[in-house]
Amino acid sequence: MVTTRRPGGRLAAMAAGMLLLTAGCAGGSAPVQGGVINCEPAPAGETVNLNFYSWVPGMQDVVATWNRENPDIQVTLATGPSGPGGAYQNFSNAIKAGNAPDLMQIEYDTLPNFRIQDGVANIGACPGVADVQNQFVDWTWAQTSFGEKGAAYAIPQDTGPMAFFYRKDLFEQNNVPVPTTWDEFKTAAQAIHAKGAFITNFSSSNPGQFAAYVWQAGGKWFEGTDTGWKVELTSQKSVDVASYWQGLLDANLVTPVKTFTDEWNKAVNTGQIWGWVSAVWGYATIETNAPDTAGKWAVAAMPQWTAGAPSGGNWGGSTTAVFKGSKHPAEAAKFAVWLNTNTEALTMLNQKGGLYPATTAGQDLPALQQPSDFFGGQDIFAVFKQASAQVDPSWTWGPVMNETYNTLTDGFGAALNGQGTLGDALGTAQSKTLDAMDAQAIPVVGGGS
Repeated sequence: MVTTRRPGGRLAAMAAGMLLLTAGCAGGSAPVQGGVINCEPAPAGETVNLNFYSWVPGMQDVVATWNRENPDIQVTLATGPSGPGGAYQNFSNAIKAGNAPDLMQIEYDTLPNFRIQDGVANIGACPGVADVQNQFVDWTWAQTSFGEKGAAYAIPQDTGPMAFFYRKDLFEQNNVPVPTTWDEFKTAAQAIHAKGAFITNFSSSNPGQFAAYVWQAGGKWFEGTDTGWKVELTSQKSVDVASYWQGLLDANLVTPVKTFTDEWNKAVNTGQIWGWVSAVWGYATIETNAPDTAGKWAVAAMPQWTAGAPSGGNWGGSTTAVFKGSKHPAEAAKFAVWLNTNTEALTMLNQKGGLYPATTAGQDLPALQQPSDFFGGQDIFAVFKQASAQVDPSWTWGPVMNETYNTLTDGFGAALNGQGTLGDALGTAQSKTLDAMDAQAIPVVGGGS
């Protein structure tokens, strides 16, 4: 039986009028078009000042380049941490107070949260925005338009297509074939475990990585409909992925050490962990934290669920969004388009910030065509370019991802401590997500299956 949750009374009217704006995320239908904003540029000769928040290293140099070339549109950069507990919460409060900056870097999985607040502007009609849509990887534009024709609630910035980083020297020395499927991955894990090491880890603190596994497997967590959201964290594909990793954990074939910790760094640097299924930005993480292994790594395609049917996962990536309170959305949109399509800007963002461009042309930057000494002379970005083209564009993020992620993190942590399973964590996250959506009067139809 399908259970339907709907807010009542005045909240129902609000939901139908504003909250359902997000119902069409990436492939669903959108019953209500976003509000029209005034996108007329400022009068000629008038200097426009914009405020922009980002956490990308080296962004100040990119902004300085823009300011030199655009004396009539000056951008002031504010930097700080990313994440739901810091910047996102602060700027959610700023939206309510009416003092948010003109632009902000927002990750794809968090953009719906700001859309639900009616906080980000639909800049689709601003000069120059529609002209660049076809320059981006299709799934990125789908996630910033929310399925609305002609809409753009942000300009895609970077992506995180996934592959398998592995210690080529150890695999070759021990005659362990590099896995091309997840079945082969388990076989390789068994061989590596017999050598006293682990093929990889399962980190309870990275639910975005797990989401990418489900994404690659063809699963869905959320779907927008004409009447509300379907929440499907317990869909069969999602449960299958959880069962797969639970099996590896139960057999002690992967380590539960958390990624981005000193313990993980040491394990990668000393050969206790032989591989990492991660996003393109992971190359810098390995180079920084495993310096003793230079020249010993390689990158292979992400293992597939079905041989001969390649599909990709994506972990991470951000957008540049214009807040609805901006007094200069046309100029803000112009800067956002330049930032994420201009060759010089994209090159600087890659070299200084490690970003992998969301534009198809950006993936062919000269900086991304060079062999890597750390990875044994391999052109690793060729692998990620192929992976990027295999990412399913219909994946949809939900409107309360902070709650979803927090609950999954707690549940995964409990499972790794022997209290329940990864599948149980999905069930709890399903329930908590529905509760959070109810609390915000966000219409929900159906549930996991």
